[in-house]
Amino acid sequence: MIKTIRIGTRDSQLALWQAEFVAGELQRRGIACEIHTVKSEGDINLTTPLYQMGIQGIFTKTLDIALLEGRIDIAVHSYKDVPTALPAGLIIAAVPKRGRWTDTLVSYKPIELDTFLTEKKIVATGSIRRKAQWIHKYPNHVIVPLRGNVITRLEKLLRNDWDAAIFATAGLQRLNAQGFYSLELASLPAPGQGALAIVARQGGESILAKLNQLHHSETAFCGSLEKVFLKTLEGGCSSPIACLAFKEEDQYTFKGELYDPDNPQERLYTEFTFADPNLGQRLVQEAAAKLLEKKKSGKQ
Repeated sequence: MIKTIRIGTRDSQLALWQAEFVAGELQRRGIACEIHTVKSEGDINLTTPLYQMGIQGIFTKTLDIALLEGRIDIAVHSYKDVPTALPAGLIIAAVPKRGRWTDTLVSYKPIELDTFLTEKKIVATGSIRRKAQWIHKYPNHVIVPLRGNVITRLEKLLRNDWDAAIFATAGLQRLNAQGFYSLELASLPAPGQGALAIVARQGGESILAKLNQLHHSETAFCGSLEKVFLKTLEGGCSSPIACLAFKEEDQYTFKGELYDPDNPQERLYTEFTFADPNLGQRLVQEAAAKLLEKKKSGKQ
């Protein structure tokens, strides 16, 4: 029987925060933990844009291998980094309650909306989704690439003569990042953004039972719908795809959009509601398939 759960994580400050959060929640329940860090290929190569690297699970692959080899017992990821299909033998064992799903515009200069959104500005992001969404709304702006963990990107923004950069709100909040101007955005997020995913080996019933105490079923369900949308659209880092599933009272709402990477002004959008969770996956697949058909036929 496992006495201490070995938690695997990347070694960025945000990844460590996430692993320590999970460790703290387990320890609060009397479960001993220790944290093991690794570097992913996405952390080592900070110059090539993610969509050009062509690797599914670029931030999770190294931890997947460590899990399969038995060097760690669980891995903690940002849910948005987890590929739509895990390696054989691994499962998403728990999804804690979701944090903020939004993006935030960050600048070391005051953000005067009257001029910022109408004048030509330079905005940094390494996300093809954020780039497409931003240029769709503000075609007069210029997007420059920005890679690295949260702290590295904030430092790069400070050193360069850019007007702003776009970050995930949850990452800024979790690190208590301060010292800049910010504006929370209403744009749809990456699938799973703001949530964590705890991955474990199949068959480890003792560990799975412990992790179940951290599981938030609503977050897990909504996140799974967002991943279904991504998978149906044949998405990944190379496709500008955004979506959000959420529950209000006894009804679920799903919103999704797909952009043309060569012409961000072309945007396909879907939105619908449903009450029966058993219908969720089919409805999302059907909505995504319709968007894909529109994209292929060139219709709006």
